[in-house]
Parts: sequence; structure tokens; C-alpha cells
Amino acid sequence: MTQIDKDDIPSSPRANDGSVTIGNLIETRLSRRMMLVGLGASALSSACATSPAKTNHLLTAAKPASTPFTFKEIERGSDGTHHVPDGYKADVLLRWGDPIFKDAPDFNPLAQNSNSQSQQFGYNNDFIGFVSMADDRGLLCVNHEYSSTRNMFPAAQRIKKDKARIKTEIASQGTSIVEINRVNNRWQVKRDSALNRRITGDTPMNISGPAAGHARMKTPADPSGRRVLGTLGNCAGGITPWGTYLTAEENIDGYFGGKLDKAHAEADNHARMGVPDGRQDWHYADDRFNVSIAPNEANRFGWIVEIDPLDPNSTPKKRTALGRFKHEGAESVLAPDGRVVVYMGDDQRGDYLYKFVSRDPYNPARPDPDLLDHGTLHVARFNESGVDWLALTHGQGPLTAENGFNSQADVMISTRLAADALGATSMDRPEDVQPHPGNGRVYVMLTNNKNRSDANDAPLRTAVNAANPRADNVFGHIIEIIEPEGDFAATRSEWEFLVKCGNPNDPAFGALWNPATSKNGWFSAPDNCAVDPRGGLWIATDGNPKSGAVDGLWALETEGLGRGTGRAFFRAPIGAEVCGPRFTPDGRALFLSVQHPGEDDDTTYETPLTRWPDFDPGLPPRPSVVVIYRDDNAVIGV
Repeated sequence: MTQIDKDDIPSSPRANDGSVTIGNLIETRLSRRMMLVGLGASALSSACATSPAKTNHLLTAAKPASTPFTFKEIERGSDGTHHVPDGYKADVLLRWGDPIFKDAPDFNPLAQNSNSQSQQFGYNNDFIGFVSMADDRGLLCVNHEYSSTRNMFPAAQRIKKDKARIKTEIASQGTSIVEINRVNNRWQVKRDSALNRRITGDTPMNISGPAAGHARMKTPADPSGRRVLGTLGNCAGGITPWGTYLTAEENIDGYFGGKLDKAHAEADNHARMGVPDGRQDWHYADDRFNVSIAPNEANRFGWIVEIDPLDPNSTPKKRTALGRFKHEGAESVLAPDGRVVVYMGDDQRGDYLYKFVSRDPYNPARPDPDLLDHGTLHVARFNESGVDWLALTHGQGPLTAENGFNSQADVMISTRLAADALGATSMDRPEDVQPHPGNGRVYVMLTNNKNRSDANDAPLRTAVNAANPRADNVFGHIIEIIEPEGDFAATRSEWEFLVKCGNPNDPAFGALWNPATSKNGWFSAPDNCAVDPRGGLWIATDGNPKSGAVDGLWALETEGLGRGTGRAFFRAPIGAEVCGPRFTPDGRALFLSVQHPGEDDDTTYETPLTRWPDFDPGLPPRPSVVVIYRDDNAVIGV
């Protein structure tokens, strides 16, 4: 998701992990798969040092083809509201501050407080999960990624170090679980549902798995190392096969301030996570966010949290077997032998791609509530011939006491350092990672990396590598991982480029799209993604304005002669990004998160770029969930 400048700087030491020429790489990769090409011989030859014979062969191998997506594309552009294709409608379902309980107070932006916010829909909604309870009844599970003082509060409340304002921000984060019902083919919120729940930065949680109870997880407030207050930085996530909700803690470093001595035992680990960053001022109001007072508290964030949405009295669990880093998402799938595989990206420039494989298979007749506490976390090493998934297991390779890893708990608490030691491949901001159970493939969103370099002479720039071949990659790309015979638990995989983002009409970008892609169908900065019930892939963006248009949602072909063809479907209001695409099981409704509408680097509560979705001069713009339908109530996309 949206990153601040400090997160643009890679903290991975693998800043110079070997470079390849763009031409050699593209020639090698695309000679094996001739379906995806640039828009013209001149564009491809400018970006690639290939022979004319091979270039022409690639260009003539793929022809413009029809696509199973038949909706009429929307136009590129930028304005203060949202847009959908002809024949579709987008309703605003939930807005920041909307009451989600029967007796919750109405939203009053001039009198916000932690009590009211803990009963209302939170700020900056991101991931959306849908748990179906019946054809016309389900639960939305929605993340709230971060708060923004200058855009949430009027000037009179933007007081630095103000405890009341900070507590309101803490309450605005976490997650919302809200029952929705379909009435007359339209979904609506059920405010009096006993299943509705707000989980915030103060909600008690358990710590489970290999790091639970470890000395590095203990704090003055929790000498057991097994209980923690809250979940923060909740970005993307996933819904498990057994119907629980995984929420991913991403940019947790900004919540921690104070100073930590360089000789402290956690100094290297904290530095690798960017702690303490102090961009928020929370440490002035709550000692647990002050590393000078509670140096271990930061180790208790940066995990995957599992929540049972069907039990509002259940205690969320931080599953430490899935590692600690800046988690973007946690999409799961079953391997052929029944084991659960969870794919995760570490969303920082230069960091890594992971997958967790459970030790035991999922048994639908007797589900193990702690299945995710036991298994193996792997990190990806890409080369031109495939992907090696390297086990992050204590005692194997360099993950020993001699290198500072005294137990599996150490490996999980310091996952980034352990992955460094194994020689994982630095990536261009791996965000959402979506397994496709229908074709045995996995789609990896790589949003961008302006710090990627052709040279090895800049210490803060990461060298190009096989899977990230473009220097100054401000547009991002999408990689398709091919798991052998659909075995998602495999430790050796193949991979291909699906698209390289950016304008295909400008040879300088080195973009790669199917020639059937229109002027509206290409995009930049892929972020979240989803597979619809028909097997189609959808891509949401965060950073497309670098391409001259606002962020939105695109359908993207993955098969046959149409492979690599984009089609524009949804356009966000100016300043917003689009997150969390999620379809109902019947494919007749699509939920989208519209995050931070009306914001840029200079906006405030008083001066937004738009006042979407209310367009009320007395109200600020409000991050919201929209639900999209076809006018004829048929399946979306066709």
C-alpha cells in the first residue's frame, strides 16, 4: 500500500545481488512463452538487445484476440468521483465513521473520540474478506491500514502529543467485521447483528506458535510474552479454507518512537524493520510504543493475525510460525495432499516473497484451530530457470546459534535477517500474492522500485536481478509462478512475466503487454488482486497516477492468445487508491475499498482534493467500501 519516503529505501543488505541485462533476460524468458509481447517491434527492440529474428518471431506469434471480459472499458482520466462501465452501478456500502452497532453514535468529525471510533467503521479500509453464511447473508472482514492525523482531524484537534487524539487514531485502526444481507439484489449493512465487531489497536490478543513466550516477546506489561494489545498497520490478508480471517500487519515501524542504544540486543533486528521510525507521535501517549521504555514491544507486531469472524467473543491470535516482516497479504490455498499454503509478500523495496506450508493437512471434518502454528516458512530465490523456496528452519544452513539464531523463535522474530542470510531474491515491493486453485499458478504483484539500479555503485539502490530486471522501475510488474502439477507446497517452481507495467507506447518504459491492450487497458503499480468465481484475474493499483491517470481496477487476461491484455473497469476518485477486490461466490457483486480519497502530500482536513463520497462541505472525504453490480444483476465482467 501507500508507502512513505523512508520505506522507499531498501533495508535489505542484498542491494547488489547480481545484475543481468534486460535484453538477455527478456530473450531468455519470452523465447519459452510467446503469448505476451510488446506493442511494436520498435518498442521491444528499444528495450531488449535481442536478435531481429527472435524479436519478429515473438511479435508475430501473438495476435490480438477476443477476451472473456466483455464489459465496455472506462476511459482513463482523473476527477473527484468514481466511475464504472456502462451497465454497472457502484453503491457506497460503508464509510469511515459509519456506526456498525445498533446503539453506536453517528459520525461527528468535529467531536471524534476513541469511544465513538471503536463503535464505528475504521479509517483507511484496505483488504476485504467475505465469509458467506447463506446465499443472501455474509460477513465482510475489512482491514483499516493506517491513520492520517492531518486528514482525519480539523486543525483544532491536530495537536502533537495529544493523548485523546492519539487514542482515537489507535481506535481507528485494526479491523471491522460487519454482517451484510442481500435485499432485492442489493447488499446492505445489518447494524443490529450480534456478529458485528471492531478490533482495534487496543484489543487483547494471544501470541501463538514458536515465538510465543520467548524472552524477546516479553515486556513490562506482559511478562508472559503471550498476550498483546492490538493489531496495527493492517494491509491485505486472506480467508482460510475453514472460514477464519487472516489480517496482515505491515508498516508497524511508524508507530514506535524513542531511542534504542546501538549496543542493544534488538538494535539490528529493529533497524531491519525500520524501528523506531517515529513518524506517528504515539509514543508520547503510550509507553508501549516507546522503544526506550519497552524495547521488545515492536517484536509483538509485524505478524499475521487469525480471527474467527463467526465468534465475536473469540480472541485473535498472532500466528508467529508465519514469520515477522511487513506483511502485505496472506492468501491461502490447499496443496494436493491437503496441506495449507499461505503466500505472503514483504512490502518494501528490495524485500522478499514468502510462502508457509502447514505441517499437517486440513481436515474439514475435524478442523484443527491451530493448524497455522505448525509448518515451514519459505523464502523465494529466483533465477532464470525457476524459483527455489528456501526453508527458514533453525539449525539449517546459516540459521544457527553461531549466526545469532538460537531457536526457531529467533528465526521467526528476525525473519528478515534470516532471509538475508539464506540469500533470498530482493524484489520490487512484493504486495498481494494470489494463488489460483484452478490452474495451479500464483500471481505476484510487484508494485514498483525506483531504487532499482543497473549498476552496483549506489549503496541505497538495489541491483537488477532475474525477476526484477528494470532499473528505476517506477511502474511495477506482475510475475506468474507455475507450481509443478499444481502442487502449491513444492519447493521448486517455474515462473514467467505476465506483464511489465507502464505505457506500452513509450519504448523508454520497457513495458510488456498483449497488443490487444487498449490505451485505457494498461496500468502501473499493481497492488491488490483477486480471482473471480469464473477464474478471471483482477488487479487494483496504488501509484497509477505516475502514469497520468488515477488508480483503479483492471481485468487482466492470463490464458491463451489474450494473455497479458488489460481492460479498465473502475476508476477511483482523485487522491485515492483501490484495495481489497472481493467477489461474492455467485460473482454478482464486487466489493472494493477506496482508501485515502482526496489526499496528496499537501492536503489537510480543510483542503482535500475531493469530498467524496458525501460531497458535503461540512464533511471530510471518507475512505469507503463500494459494492458494484450489473444493472441486470448478472455476473460481473461478462
